[in-house]
Amino acid sequence: MTSSVGEDKRVVLVGHSLGGLAISHAMEHFPHKISVAVFVTAFMPGPTTNISAMYQMAFSNSGSLLDNHYTYDEGHNKPATTFAFGPHYLASRLYQLSSKQDWNLATTLVRPLKLFSNKDITKVLTLSHTKYSSVSRIFVVSEKDLVVSPNLQRWMIEHNPPNRVVEIAGSDHMIMMSKPIDLCLQLQSIAANYD
Repeated sequence: MTSSVGEDKRVVLVGHSLGGLAISHAMEHFPHKISVAVFVTAFMPGPTTNISAMYQMAFSNSGSLLDNHYTYDEGHNKPATTFAFGPHYLASRLYQLSSKQDWNLATTLVRPLKLFSNKDITKVLTLSHTKYSSVSRIFVVSEKDLVVSPNLQRWMIEHNPPNRVVEIAGSDHMIMMSKPIDLCLQLQSIAANYD
């Protein structure tokens, strides 16, 4: 990031869903290059927030897996190595308020996600008060998210309070599809205020 961003420039980082882990990693390693980090219904770990507890809460409230599937590249007696969303799950849990066209496109573009153990994530994603916490954070709540539930979103906000919380009413997990204009206006406002 440091070579692609000018010396006197800072960026606005936006992470959606599991992308919250990626921007948290960047916040820890390049805090001086980030003006604000925006967690859009995203996993928001912190220096004192246990990632394992966050995952456990997320997956204990996820309900039926419907037509999602896991692959076990190292054998069925080993942990799953990838996860893929099925079309029915996408329609009923991720895109339930989005257009049919967006859902159709998603079903053609969905790819398996590589799974990492809590141990692997914790080893790579160690966050500090001095670096991670020095970056301003905004959390965008998706009112009708069925993946990162409103309860989980509130739990993360309570246990790792951001500088600001914004809620977008009537949005599903794919907030950029169900409420694109609302999200765009919020992101423009955030970027203008953290310039």
